[in-house]
Amino acid sequence: MLVSVIRRELKIAFRSGSEIINPLWFFLIVVTLFPLGIGPESQLLARVAPGVVWVAALLSSLLALERLFRDDFSDGSLEQLLLLPAPLPLTVLGKVIAHWLVTGVPLIILSPLASLLLSLNFRGWCGLALTLLLGTPVLSFLGAIGVGLTVGLRRGGVLLSLLVLPLAVPVLIFSSAAIDAASQGLPISGYLAILGAMLAASITLAPFATAAAVRISLQ
Repeated sequence: MLVSVIRRELKIAFRSGSEIINPLWFFLIVVTLFPLGIGPESQLLARVAPGVVWVAALLSSLLALERLFRDDFSDGSLEQLLLLPAPLPLTVLGKVIAHWLVTGVPLIILSPLASLLLSLNFRGWCGLALTLLLGTPVLSFLGAIGVGLTVGLRRGGVLLSLLVLPLAVPVLIFSSAAIDAASQGLPISGYLAILGAMLAASITLAPFATAAAVRISLQ
């Protein structure tokens, strides 16, 4: 059942390719224009690179979050998901995994280009790739809760940002600190362990919280 949900969501996502390209295009624009704004000094770019990359990743993730349940709500199939024999949290898990595959994985693939543009060394790039691997799924799971609460609202995008951004602050802090430490040759296992714990907690709790939020929105 989980694989079927993921396959269905991927087909829908690739059918409307613009909704996949737009967040990635936004990420590339931010990472490309920022060096042009502050100058080509490599030490300054490397210093601000962790925050720039993760703010861009967070905002690009928010751009793609709204469609997580929007299409299902518009055509009435969201109510049908409640009637499936499979538990709703399992369906939510499949939808979030598919969302991460089309939004988080491309950011990891683009991480070498981001490191090059922001003058990160090889260790800094390794830290960037690892934090994106652990942190972007957390953003997807946290965002799914906000989407579930705002799916029935006309202007849910603004409220979604207000709900998700405060929850994403710890991911932003520890990921940026890990990249900064990695670029200086310091150990980052502690930061990665914290991000891994956040990911484990998100995978365990977020599907149930999102399912409850969807049920509340549909009542």
